Amino acid sequence: MGNKVPLRVVVTGGAGYIGSHVVKMLVKSGLEVLILDNLSTTSGENLRFGKFEKVDLGKEERIFQIFSSYKPQAVMHFAAYIVVPESIEKPFKYYYNNVGNTLRLLSAMQRAQVKNFIFSSSAAVYGIPKEVPVKEEADLNPISPYGESKAMVEKILKDMAMAKEINYISLRYFNVAGADPEGELGPSYNQPTHLILRALKTAKGELPYLEIYGTDYPTPDGTCIRDYIHVMDLAKAHLLALDYLLSKGESLVLNCGYGKGYSVREVINTAQKVTAINFEVRETKRRPGDPPVLIADNTRICKILNFQPEYDDLELIIKHTWAWEQKKR
Repeated sequence: MGNKVPLRVVVTGGAGYIGSHVVKMLVKSGLEVLILDNLSTTSGENLRFGKFEKVDLGKEERIFQIFSSYKPQAVMHFAAYIVVPESIEKPFKYYYNNVGNTLRLLSAMQRAQVKNFIFSSSAAVYGIPKEVPVKEEADLNPISPYGESKAMVEKILKDMAMAKEINYISLRYFNVAGADPEGELGPSYNQPTHLILRALKTAKGELPYLEIYGTDYPTPDGTCIRDYIHVMDLAKAHLLALDYLLSKGESLVLNCGYGKGYSVREVINTAQKVTAINFEVRETKRRPGDPPVLIADNTRICKILNFQPEYDDLELIIKHTWAWEQKKR
């Protein structure tokens, strides 16, 4: 990263799926990493790199003490609830954690004079976009409390940056999938909700069948279309974002995706091909909060951060996830 003294980064939610892959890449790049996680949504099996402290982000005084003693140059924030249907059933839970605890984190950062912040945002902020691929300038019209919580934090960050209280990069993830090709890390959700992971757990026999939520969408095969990004490419985007933030100090909002999409049926067919298992699939009604098509315009991240994906291949994404799942047997 061009610095003689190792940079220190705090990663909240660093025991989780995406956070752990980012932590590995940060450590491999020579950075010192402190993970803060309460292990509420993960088993902790991915805690293999960096230092770890079990703490809840609601404990602002404790977070402030950690920042004051550790003196990080930046904070990467992954600690959020992410299940869209649950957010519709339990909106307060999502606003309390995703917005409230982020405010407490930002308060602790301000008090400890930590200025650089990388935020784990989501394509859910767009809702049902008017144009696809969707650009960062598109209107934010979330259709779930989860998406709303991310949009709220983005607004807070924008206002803080205008007041020169913070420098931030908000990375709007599209659908993240895949696993560490070296087999050290992978998805670690207690209750997986993502399509690829559920498909593979069905192939393993851990789930009796896989459900397709809605087959009457205005898409070629009637199922939702999503832009899938490999978790290792996403992790690389975080390192590029950190480098940019520390060298330029300029706040940005960037889409993280490949700029193309696959339907639910295409993903299922690819999963059956990779696993060579013709697992059972059932069709059911739509879920609330699912836009028909969500594909990133990734022009900005490719141009500004010189982001060059290495794993832009659905079959490869599923192969890496399947290798991880088989290892966990």
